[in-house]
Amino acid sequence: MTYGDEAAVRMILRDTGDTWAVVGLSNNTARAAYGVARVLQRAGKRVVPVHPKAETVLGEQGYATLAEIPFEVDVVDVFVNSGLAGEVADQAVEVGAKAVWFQLDVIDEAAYRRTTAAGLDMVMDRCPAIELPLLD
Repeated sequence: MTYGDEAAVRMILRDTGDTWAVVGLSNNTARAAYGVARVLQRAGKRVVPVHPKAETVLGEQGYATLAEIPFEVDVVDVFVNSGLAGEVADQAVEVGAKAVWFQLDVIDEAAYRRTTAAGLDMVMDRCPAIELPLLD
């Protein structure tokens, strides 16, 4: 099943806004979140790390939770396992994000239904670092 059609992918990447909270992003350069965050930065996105350690990553101050971010977040990019991802999607709704992006292999159909019912755009089981070069 496809979770988020091509139009949703394009809209999130092009039109939703440039502030992306990346949940699960740390200074571990071997993790996929780090590489994807670098790609997002190169594409002009502001990447906000969200991790329990609240580390500064790629020059951006980190926060332990989405609720601690003191400014508007456009997209919440989720690098946690599927069992935890639904809670993150619910938090994204609570903080007023415009969209949620679940990374490859992160799937929670109930969270998808809740999030889209709340009016947010959502994509699951895809990677923006793969999708960005396909836009044009």
